[in-house]
Amino acid sequence: MRAPIDLFTPAVELAAAIRRKEVSPVEVADGFLRRMDALDPRLNAFCHRADDEVRKAAAAAADAVVRAASPDDLPPFHGVPLPVKDLIDVAGWPTTYGSAGGGTAPATVSDPVVRRFMDAGFVLLGKTTTSELGAVPFTESAALGISRNPWDPDRTPGGSSSGAGVAVAAGMAPLAHAEDGGGSIRIPASCTGLVGLKPTRGLVSGEIVFVEGLASSGVVSRTVADTAAALDVLARHDPGAWWSPPSPRGSFAAATTVEPPAGLRIGALTDSPVDGIGVDPACVAAVEGTLRALESAGHHVVDTPLPLPPTDELVTAFTTIWNAGGAAIELADPERVEPHNRALREAARSTDSWAYVEGVRRTQQLSRRIVEGFLAGFDLLVTPTMACLPPRIGAWRTGVDENPLAALLNSYPMGVFTSVFNVTGQPAISLPLHHDEATGLPVGVQIVAAPWREDLLLQVARTLELALPWSGRRPPVG
Repeated sequence: MRAPIDLFTPAVELAAAIRRKEVSPVEVADGFLRRMDALDPRLNAFCHRADDEVRKAAAAAADAVVRAASPDDLPPFHGVPLPVKDLIDVAGWPTTYGSAGGGTAPATVSDPVVRRFMDAGFVLLGKTTTSELGAVPFTESAALGISRNPWDPDRTPGGSSSGAGVAVAAGMAPLAHAEDGGGSIRIPASCTGLVGLKPTRGLVSGEIVFVEGLASSGVVSRTVADTAAALDVLARHDPGAWWSPPSPRGSFAAATTVEPPAGLRIGALTDSPVDGIGVDPACVAAVEGTLRALESAGHHVVDTPLPLPPTDELVTAFTTIWNAGGAAIELADPERVEPHNRALREAARSTDSWAYVEGVRRTQQLSRRIVEGFLAGFDLLVTPTMACLPPRIGAWRTGVDENPLAALLNSYPMGVFTSVFNVTGQPAISLPLHHDEATGLPVGVQIVAAPWREDLLLQVARTLELALPWSGRRPPVG
């Protein structure tokens, strides 16, 4: 009798075991479905399950393994389960957008991102919870309930890719699709102790360009290797996209096997980019430990500042676009959206088209200023992923009865370091390099590279993974 599957096995290794016929896709799917049965009622990572479809797809994957003339004939993630965030379409499944107004009608066509996952051999495992319309970095909604952090169920797992982070951290999935428009890959990665990479603007295309290109799809995973291999799947030229670069010439997975160049210039930012927001000492300590590890690896920490614009300019430019994001989402019943999103929609409607275009122009100008200063000053920038530890469930509610937009304002400490690089479009990764001794919670560190330098970002991330390993850490829930 074979030993039970270790559900914390990295996706790349799981795929290799399937190709070697050491484990069947059916066994793998059944293992994750059982774990979902055991843990999800408490943690609330999944908002749509289709277990019969999952088992059917896994059985078909198992048959394909038997029929394959060579393991090399199978796609890279053949038979590996992967859940999809409930902000993009999977044919035959509903897309609620995390909202009571989203409706339950099944989608007729899968998003291009989903089709790439399926072409890579993934077995779609279900859909994961998200905050309504992906607008805030937590999921605590009337439509989907409360998603909880497996490190401490009284705290948020972050968001808006909340369920994605919970599913992977708790061993309910080996990796998960996520999306990031202001930090929604990196924030849950930090809160739940995972790897989360936001790619360069335009590298990964979906059905539409959302919020002027601030948002991108990616994954949350446990290892740099899984993140790199998933990016190889997603970063493909899309001739139907509004914009899409040529497919990368090299493999991101292969790049992680190469040492980064010696003597990189490493910048650091530990003060909040937005005035008036303090940074938790544990988040600063995480950056300091990372800088020491990079110096030990032969890189140079420089004191060149990132040329950030004044707070009011940066926040105004970002929110002009962010407020109008809901206009790109077709809801079955818009009147049922939650108060903070209703307030965002009203704010967007009060902005005329002339002012909106001016906001977009100003955002692009600010982005250019930051990126040009980055390129002149350093090769990589290290920051906390968040300015705070994962907040307690309900912490966002302070003042929302008087002002529904307080939900967004209360979230600023979670997204203040991440959202800057949605504006600039630079690739940025959160790594679980620190653990807070007082609370036992993971603390992410964000590393940012120049546009289109995911290869360098992943190389350095792999160096840190070896120097400050995190693979042995598992949350107490489950």
